[in-house]
Amino acid sequence: MAKKTLRTLLGASLMALTSLSLAAEPKVVAITQIVEHPALDAAHQGVKDELAARGYTEGDNLKLMHESAQGNSAIASQIARKFVGEGADVIVAIATPSAQTVAAAARNIPVVFAAVTDPVGAKLVQSAEAPGANITGVSDMLPIDKHLDMLQRMVPDAKRIGTVYNPGEANAVSLIELLEERLEARGLTLVKGAATKTSEVLGAARSLVGKADAIYLTTDNTVISAAEAVISVGERAKIPVFAADTATVARGAVAALGFDYYDHGRQAGVMVARILDGEKPADMPVETMEKLNLFVNPEAGERMGTTLADDVIAEAAEIVKSDK
Repeated sequence: MAKKTLRTLLGASLMALTSLSLAAEPKVVAITQIVEHPALDAAHQGVKDELAARGYTEGDNLKLMHESAQGNSAIASQIARKFVGEGADVIVAIATPSAQTVAAAARNIPVVFAAVTDPVGAKLVQSAEAPGANITGVSDMLPIDKHLDMLQRMVPDAKRIGTVYNPGEANAVSLIELLEERLEARGLTLVKGAATKTSEVLGAARSLVGKADAIYLTTDNTVISAAEAVISVGERAKIPVFAADTATVARGAVAALGFDYYDHGRQAGVMVARILDGEKPADMPVETMEKLNLFVNPEAGERMGTTLADDVIAEAAEIVKSDK
């Protein structure tokens, strides 16, 4: 009888220890991004910081994995499959190409996307209000009309607006279609230069010389990764370059009206934490960013033949200096 009681106590103790061990098992969050550039890197950092702020400490109750596909869709697919095999609790996919590869690979793992412009058009969710599956996130859909208001205010005589984009990226194509529609409504013309990889961005930008009065860059990941190439063309040809991404202003663009991608990442991090705490992506509507900030670079404007008005500079949330 005593032996039986001892065995029972030992069994109960082992079960208790196993339960404690399972309770202490850290959550696994895997972050993949299609390429490294300041905006996407800031989103990545924002996710990490928000998780830490909500009590998920790396090395304690949280295991973080992060990989960049370096702009290569095939590598993005490999990363997605790897993270699925690692049994991540949540996969964070930064930018549309990464989100699409993760969505195809992770059928039963919650996914949170960030920096995805048109999640419905990219076939990631059924609708923004009701995602309907294992994926949700934060969209960076651009306020194109406000961007064009900014551009026309700074270069009122511009009639032909040039842009460089990757026709193979769903995010970019959606934006170009919207941009063309909005420009036509204003009586303006869009001049396009195509670049399917970063090495083609310079040539695409050069193709705009003599055809465009100003250049506007969306959040196309291929192009933003090589934004300096477009900016160099703008400086040589005296064509002012404007951007949707505020980080590009520090790299030499004249101005940008946009949100902070670090805040964007923090917002996505909130959604990750909610899922780790038990919520389901299907019940979490896609979110967007509302607050916009104007960044200006007067010196860049001078190099591209454009002088920013004093009232425009006064309204800027940040005045960037990038003298050369």
